[in-house]
Amino acid sequence: MLCNVRRTDGDSERALPLPCPAAGGGVEDKTRGSCPQIGLHPGPRTVSPATKMLSPRTVTPGPELQSPKEPELKTQTPAQGTGQISSGKEPNAHHEDTTRPGLDTLKRAFSWASQKASQASKEDQGRLRRSSRSLFRSFRRTPDEGLAAGHSQGAAMAEEPCVFTDGVSQHASTRVGPGDLEPEAEGKSVADLITERQLLAAFEQLRYLETKLVAEKASRTFEQDPTAFARRAMDVCLHYDGLAAEIGAIVRETLGPEGIDQAALVEVARLVRAEEEAHPELPADGDFLRTPRHWRQHWEDAVRRSAQERVQRSDAGLTSEPDKGASDLAQLLAELGGLVRRDLQKVRLVVQPAYAAAGFPAWETYLRAFHSAVAQRLQELAQAARGCEQLYLLLDWAANVYGSPDFLGAPDLALLTEPLPPLLAPDVWARLESDYTSFLETKIASCFEGILQLEQNRWAAGEAPEVLQGLYHASLSIDVHMLVAEHVKAAGAISAELEATTLRICARALRLFLPRFEKSFLESEAVSEPHLGAYINACEELRTSLLARFPGTLEELEKPLVSATCNFQKHLLQGLQHDVQPLFGALSTKSWLTQDTLHPIMDKVVAFAHHLKHVTPTLAKETLQEVHRYIVREYLAQALRPRERFRGVERVNGSQKMNLDAQAISDTFQGLGSEATWLNQAIPCVAEILGESYKDDIQRHLETLIQSYPDIRQNHILAILALRRLRRRRNQSLLQHAQDLLRAAAEAVGSGTAQDRVLFAEIELSTFRIQLITCIQGSLA
Repeated sequence: MLCNVRRTDGDSERALPLPCPAAGGGVEDKTRGSCPQIGLHPGPRTVSPATKMLSPRTVTPGPELQSPKEPELKTQTPAQGTGQISSGKEPNAHHEDTTRPGLDTLKRAFSWASQKASQASKEDQGRLRRSSRSLFRSFRRTPDEGLAAGHSQGAAMAEEPCVFTDGVSQHASTRVGPGDLEPEAEGKSVADLITERQLLAAFEQLRYLETKLVAEKASRTFEQDPTAFARRAMDVCLHYDGLAAEIGAIVRETLGPEGIDQAALVEVARLVRAEEEAHPELPADGDFLRTPRHWRQHWEDAVRRSAQERVQRSDAGLTSEPDKGASDLAQLLAELGGLVRRDLQKVRLVVQPAYAAAGFPAWETYLRAFHSAVAQRLQELAQAARGCEQLYLLLDWAANVYGSPDFLGAPDLALLTEPLPPLLAPDVWARLESDYTSFLETKIASCFEGILQLEQNRWAAGEAPEVLQGLYHASLSIDVHMLVAEHVKAAGAISAELEATTLRICARALRLFLPRFEKSFLESEAVSEPHLGAYINACEELRTSLLARFPGTLEELEKPLVSATCNFQKHLLQGLQHDVQPLFGALSTKSWLTQDTLHPIMDKVVAFAHHLKHVTPTLAKETLQEVHRYIVREYLAQALRPRERFRGVERVNGSQKMNLDAQAISDTFQGLGSEATWLNQAIPCVAEILGESYKDDIQRHLETLIQSYPDIRQNHILAILALRRLRRRRNQSLLQHAQDLLRAAAEAVGSGTAQDRVLFAEIELSTFRIQLITCIQGSLA
């Protein structure tokens, strides 16, 4: 005959067919002890009813397993037996094992258990707790479920509250007296107290039972039946595990959506303190019952698990992984930060005061637990991060969001940065920075390529530069400024080292960009005075502002920026030269004597100077002075190599015409703002030599010319004398004196005097003039 008994295995239940004792069948008991320190592991065995009847035994502890469908028996004798409390993994715990090993064997087992108890590791204790949790669920089952009970006679009794007195689970109405319970817990079992979270009351009962059981063991009450002590000790261990599990449950619920009553937190703190006082140290005899339970460590572990679970669930709503986009990672980090902030605020404002009365460092424990959980989560995200944006998001969140003093929303809730380890390990941080800078180099180079493409689109569309605040403006400088400043500022918010690295990357990219940009522009059809002026302004602005904003870091950019500026100025001048060069051919001709051939040239100069008004003033002044020097130089070049020769009156008229043109040139450039007054004497000196009627004064004019323009050469002196057509002896005398002056001028130039005044050195004489000068030198020899 079989009867069904429900077996609880973990969280599942199933019915097991067992031989019914009333039918005379054997009982197969697969029960194993759930207290590993004891060392008793009875294997499966079959016990006959006869043997069971012949084997006297003491009553075993534990709740009676009863069938709710059968009438309750009012009395129960030891011969009938009671069910032992077992874990959910022991479905046949209601059948008593009536055979027992020999006394010597049990003594050796208990001796071994006592020796091992002092050496039990936390891992063994953990296994004990895990094995007992399923058993403890049976203490919390509702009366409607009932507990299956088996009796040797097939009778069953309805479940009643289980009350522990001397370690035996019995009916309160028949076996428990009022003196066996603590006053505040009268009428309630330990399981009920734990269920109702009267943790201190449950602990006091367990402590009372533990003390009584130890005293009975010391009085050798269990010499005849050592397994009875093992079973009762197991019950105490299981209920201690139940208390520990309830501590973990309270910690887990503390930060949940419904929260937990502060009284429960106070109860946990007092319970842990009470256990530490009850079991201050490992007993000398190694008795496992009095071994410290380490509930404070259990509480800290529960806090850590709670923090890890909550941090891992912070991104449960996201459907994509971080490597699918920076936006998902940003959302994940925002949710993570919000959850940690809310939980730690609750800990500091609600949880910590409840624990503080018992001296529990709840704030520090929760803070370190969340810090460790966030560090672990961030480590996982770092492994999956891809691209510059995602890497920066992680670095920025760790350095500026989580590491901010305002992260928790109030100064007094600031994270304790000193005792906490780094959020990311140094090697992980270094790898993130290295990966970020590698991606950043590519990104910045791509940004500069985009800037060039934008400018090319403007050239193709024929867009003229805007005039802002009186200057030609190109968006080039703003784009480069924003690019550099944005990335440098972002890197500086993370670390000074990353900021310096980003500056170097930007400087290198800009140095490579400038020649490419310059070449692309000058080869385009957009070259014009406004565009050239705009890019001159842009390069100068970049040079001055970047070097001023980042002193000591971007000096390497000064040379390429100055070079680009000079090249744009050069092309600006070349445009003017291309326009006016043909007009110089009308000078030093006979028609020139009667016509104002200089006027068209000066009109071009004035129009050109109008564009210079929209160029940076310093560069505009340099350019205007260069134009002034160019006009005077080209005028002298035409005078020294005339297309027609003047004699007599024409030579004198030509001299007068040169003086008038020199005055017009001087007045025009002075009106435009040129400060190159040193150019004003060049044309009049040559004109005076050509038109001087008193030949002795020619030497004086030569002296003025050579002293004012030390770059003049002997060939230029000979060309001027050739135009004057003096006699041989006079030419020889003037040339000899000029050579002495030229040597002195050369020494002055060598000593650094007047090195910036170059005029005649750039005037090249034609082959004919050189041949003529050679003839004159031969005649002077």
